[in-house]
Amino acid sequence: MSRRITTLTSLLDEAITTLPQPAPDDRTSVEKATVDAATGEITTAAARFSTAVERISAIPGGGPDSARAIIGEIGLDMTVFGTAGRLCSWAKVSPRTVQSGRKTGRGATGKGNPYLKAALGQMATGAAKTDTFLGQRYRRLIRRMPKAKALAAIERSVLVIIFHLLADPTTTFNDLGPDYYTKRLDMQRRTRNLVNQLEALGHHVTLTPAA
Repeated sequence: MSRRITTLTSLLDEAITTLPQPAPDDRTSVEKATVDAATGEITTAAARFSTAVERISAIPGGGPDSARAIIGEIGLDMTVFGTAGRLCSWAKVSPRTVQSGRKTGRGATGKGNPYLKAALGQMATGAAKTDTFLGQRYRRLIRRMPKAKALAAIERSVLVIIFHLLADPTTTFNDLGPDYYTKRLDMQRRTRNLVNQLEALGHHVTLTPAA
């Protein structure tokens, strides 16, 4: 059985490397990935695919199988979609606004590509159980929405990350950490309180972010 799985995986990898690749002369961020920084030689499609699988696998909840399934459905060339929002819209992981008369509400995301959504769902479910930014984001979301909707939001976050990893293959995944929200909110709250205190003393405050 393991021999058959290995053979099938090899065939899948070979098939995916034949997917359309960004042209070397495209003036996009992908250009940096097609040229080796040391030798100046254009990297092969197989090499680009291999590094893409490794970088996607670094996302919490990810793995080589999920990465292969996702690449097999969306390809390696993100210039086809242009933006992460368009990719999410195509994959049907973006929330829809439904209007009926004067009332507006959120509609279902839609069916989309079942194989892509299955792989994203697997990654989102795994990420939700981790002590990472995505895991903390899921736990924050389920406080105000059903678990299914929270998982759908994590699927979208995962796909946005994948888009940027594929759009610029020189980038790697860097987890923001489970305390990202706490640090950001505490800093904003403290800044707001200090500004209010200075204004109460009669000062006009203008903040300039540090470099």
